[in-house]
Amino acid sequence: MNAVPFTRPVLRVRRGAIMLALAGSLAAACAADPAPPAESSSTSDPAGRITSQMNCGPDSGKSVHPGVLTIATDDPAYPPWFVDNDPGNGRGFEGAVAQAVWERLGYNRDQVAFVKVPFTSALEPGPKDFDFDINQVTIEHSRRAAIDFSAPYYQVAQAVVALSGSPAARATTLAELGGFRLGAADNSTSLSAVTDTIHPAAAIPFPTTDDAKAALIDGRIDALVVDIPTGFQIAGHDIPNSVLVGQFPRPNDVSEFFGLVLQKDSRLTECVSAALESLYQDGTLDRFAKSWLADTTGVRVLE
Repeated sequence: MNAVPFTRPVLRVRRGAIMLALAGSLAAACAADPAPPAESSSTSDPAGRITSQMNCGPDSGKSVHPGVLTIATDDPAYPPWFVDNDPGNGRGFEGAVAQAVWERLGYNRDQVAFVKVPFTSALEPGPKDFDFDINQVTIEHSRRAAIDFSAPYYQVAQAVVALSGSPAARATTLAELGGFRLGAADNSTSLSAVTDTIHPAAAIPFPTTDDAKAALIDGRIDALVVDIPTGFQIAGHDIPNSVLVGQFPRPNDVSEFFGLVLQKDSRLTECVSAALESLYQDGTLDRFAKSWLADTTGVRVLE
């Protein structure tokens, strides 16, 4: 069976994946942690804003800077998660999620600021100069000692990208990838998927996904492991002579659920989790996924 080439994405995502991530995955992702905030603690007004005793808005005193919600992400902010490297324009899946969250909390656009924070820095312990970071961060128990996570907003699988016609592109199983040099961004769950699941001949970390992409183009690695929406973006736009080899099976030992990152014991953790729960309940997250993320149906599963 040939490797799956990239074709123009079908802009839909099965609702079941979102339902699993946002209804059933809280216990799976956070089993060893304190129970997340109860959804019943909040309601929404007709505009969809969170209204409850939590008091989450600009006058709540819960944000890092009074009256301003500060949102962080990395630079560059990659598609399909963001568009035009502008996290504040409400475009791309995470751009749309960020905007919906600030609106549900009761902030206007002129009360929202954005800062650039490297992926690794956002996960470090200590005070933060942002209220939440949105940057495809996987909810992991080991990270909870240093930071808070919100409720999840997306379930994602890992995927493998290789140059068209290369031996790695012909792989049909995870075991077949074991003999290749595989790269991924450092400190990412993509790298964990390489080292813990494939156990390849060489697992090579890179400072950023862009560095790993350059290594694939230059032949320093045989294949690149990224989350599957990013894999579609790379194979379809960033590296024309590349293919999406396949995706990791779901569920598996490295199933991922993305969450917002907050300072440990942040007073806004309950607020943003309630906002995300409301966005799930009314179908908004499903609509965003259909608009911005490619359908993964039909992509080979690398058993």
